[in-house]
Amino acid sequence: MTDSPLPPRRRRDRLRLLTGAACAVVLAAASVTLAGAAHAEADRTVTSNTTGTHNGYFFSYWKDSGNVTMNLGAGGQYSVQWSGINNTVVGKGWNPGSRHTVNYSGSFNVNGNGYLALYGWTTNPLIEYYVVENFGSYNPSTGAQRLGSVTTDGSTYDIYRTQRVNQPSIIGTATFYQYWSVRQQKRTGGTITTANHFDAWARLGLNLGTHNYQILATEGYQSSGSSNITVSEGSTPTNPPTTPPTTPPTSPPTSPPTSPGGSGACQVTNAVSAWNTGLTDNITIRNTGATPINGWSLRFTLPPGQAITSGWNATYAPASGQVTATNVSYNAAIPPGGSTTIGYQATHTGNNAAPSGFTLNGAACS
Repeated sequence: MTDSPLPPRRRRDRLRLLTGAACAVVLAAASVTLAGAAHAEADRTVTSNTTGTHNGYFFSYWKDSGNVTMNLGAGGQYSVQWSGINNTVVGKGWNPGSRHTVNYSGSFNVNGNGYLALYGWTTNPLIEYYVVENFGSYNPSTGAQRLGSVTTDGSTYDIYRTQRVNQPSIIGTATFYQYWSVRQQKRTGGTITTANHFDAWARLGLNLGTHNYQILATEGYQSSGSSNITVSEGSTPTNPPTTPPTTPPTSPPTSPPTSPGGSGACQVTNAVSAWNTGLTDNITIRNTGATPINGWSLRFTLPPGQAITSGWNATYAPASGQVTATNVSYNAAIPPGGSTTIGYQATHTGNNAAPSGFTLNGAACS
């Protein structure tokens, strides 16, 4: 049976995480384990609310009604089928969670409303968070104010914050914030560089606390569907400090500021800081004209071998070649004589030069 999408009134509430997901974590809070079982366990079928460990991974199963069958397989593999439900959340992962890199693969099929996401909790402060990789008929960002974005793992994720008031949580009924990264290009499989999301949230003032559990979750709400997911921990790349510099360093950058010339009413300077196979670049855009800039897109060309893995204060697409950085809500306006600074982190294969060919809204910058 296929259920109808949420009515508008319910949609306004839906963004602040499906209520049942918060209930599920009450069950999970008491169990703390790490991946790495000493021996393989037999496959297991779960049909009632519980948490535990299986083949070295933490798992959580929760539903409030309906038919939900979760099958726990080898390593980080699980599958789930659901129908006739109001809300269900299941998944495998870690307890406690961390900034680690997460690999996952499999399938996700939903008739109606559902999510596939890296999902977890922290305490002090109490935070519930999502990195949404795929979703069904309902976009979880609907109705929320977009705070910014992060470009990582091949896509831009939009960042939101919502609040739950007097709702179930891992410490009981409480009021708490939810942090969201919602992927613009849906997928079911790949790498989630968790630290990039945590760092992007922190740059926007969305701070996490002490980690509780973290799972690659399948969630359904008034829908039917199935998923078959395998999750594992990937290698964490060597990154620069988690908070990239917001002002040019006192020492000269690796590459001199780019001055491509042109007659546009804009000036662009940048400061590259490189290491081994990575770099960061902070780009300052200055309005040298007499009229305000209201909304902007900065286009530039990355040197061969460079690819953007995350960014701040703008959205970036694509990750390599000729890139367009577009303003976010809070820095769209640049008054005459004013400036704004954006930046990104990138990998490189030996060429750590600065980008070139800057144009702002189609006009070349000096």
